[in-house]
Amino acid sequence: QVQLVESGGGIVQPGGSLTLSCAASGNIASRSAMDWYRQAPGKQRELVALMTSAGTTRYRDFVKDRATLSRDNTTGTLYLQMNSLKLEDTAVYYCHYSDFQGRHYWGQGTQVTVSS
Repeated sequence: QVQLVESGGGIVQPGGSLTLSCAASGNIASRSAMDWYRQAPGKQRELVALMTSAGTTRYRDFVKDRATLSRDNTTGTLYLQMNSLKLEDTAVYYCHYSDFQGRHYWGQGTQVTVSS
């Protein structure tokens, strides 16, 4: 089993910044490929950014140049720093991991609200 716990969400004004954390535990290597997704009210869950096991990062266009993924390779904690936040970034942000058997693991999510 794998447990993912997100934290770091909150209420922030447009243009502000937040850093989200995803603490992974259980049967997961500290350098596993992991992703961040988000789901806004009334919308489907969408991929935001991913980090491969080698540390390569990829970002969706809507957060490119505003988001930075990083990982503590000792603890396996994945971080998503988001800058210049926009109203449309308001969503629940989820950490995701898929193991080699194709099983998907999700955290409980952390709410990010961008509001003036």
